[in-house]
Amino acid sequence: MGIYVGSGGSSILIGTAAGLYTFGDMIVLSVASLVAGASATILLLPRTHDMSHPLSEAILSDRRAKWAEVSRTLRDDEMKVYQAVLDAGGLMNQGELVEKSRLSKATVSRALDLLESRGLVERRRRGMSNVILLK
Repeated sequence: MGIYVGSGGSSILIGTAAGLYTFGDMIVLSVASLVAGASATILLLPRTHDMSHPLSEAILSDRRAKWAEVSRTLRDDEMKVYQAVLDAGGLMNQGELVEKSRLSKATVSRALDLLESRGLVERRRRGMSNVILLK
């Protein structure tokens, strides 16, 4: 592409400008676009957590043995929440806990706060939700 100064028939060619993008530039842009698209897809897809390996059986059987002692100190809501996590193998998503306990989200959250303050459960953040595990 030429660069001209002047108008009409008295314009003078003062130089030429190369193309804006070379073939190599287009390859780099294409690869970068593919990498950015793949990264965005991985980040935006929901994560599924493998909960097929709950707490070890020794720990879980110990929690079940202590259940009679622990249950005497808990209120009804706390007992339902703790029992649901115990029945799930000691590891459960908080959303599933709301469904299984048939309690409201707020009630489950308050019960988890109290159970966590007593050192009976632990909440771990996983993406947009929490995973609850017995301690």
